[in-house]
Amino acid sequence: MSWFLKQKDRLTALNPDMSETMIHKRILSKCGGDLEHAIRSRCIKPFSTEDYINSMEDITNRTKIGRNWYKPPIDNKTSGKPVSKPNKPHDKAPLKCHKCGSTSHLKNTCPKKTIIHEIEIEKVEDTKETNNLSLNESDYEPSEEKELPDELSI
Repeated sequence: MSWFLKQKDRLTALNPDMSETMIHKRILSKCGGDLEHAIRSRCIKPFSTEDYINSMEDITNRTKIGRNWYKPPIDNKTSGKPVSKPNKPHDKAPLKCHKCGSTSHLKNTCPKKTIIHEIEIEKVEDTKETNNLSLNESDYEPSEEKELPDELSI
């Protein structure tokens, strides 16, 4: 794997005194959890760089671990022929108000809506007025007292 070799070259350039075992450990820590675990469990004793590369390639070929780190760009270019939409005649019915059915306006600007709204306001005001009416004593005449049957009298 060229990635492993590039990482090894970078680490040796930065730290020439670093041992090969330490370089391998640092590279494995960059591989990721599953791939790192698989390689460490396979390579228990210190191996050479070639052994690490061979075990990495074997693991990635047998499993899906570590694949698709770099996905090649997808070619989204068209074939050059413009694709046109089929010419369908659109059945566009004239827009109409869903409140009154007129084609001159829509529901949100319907004049009947405002009339209904005004009538509702008037009805609310009328009910408030009837609730505020008070009874005068002269308007109220007590009814004649009725005699209760003997069973109900006290």
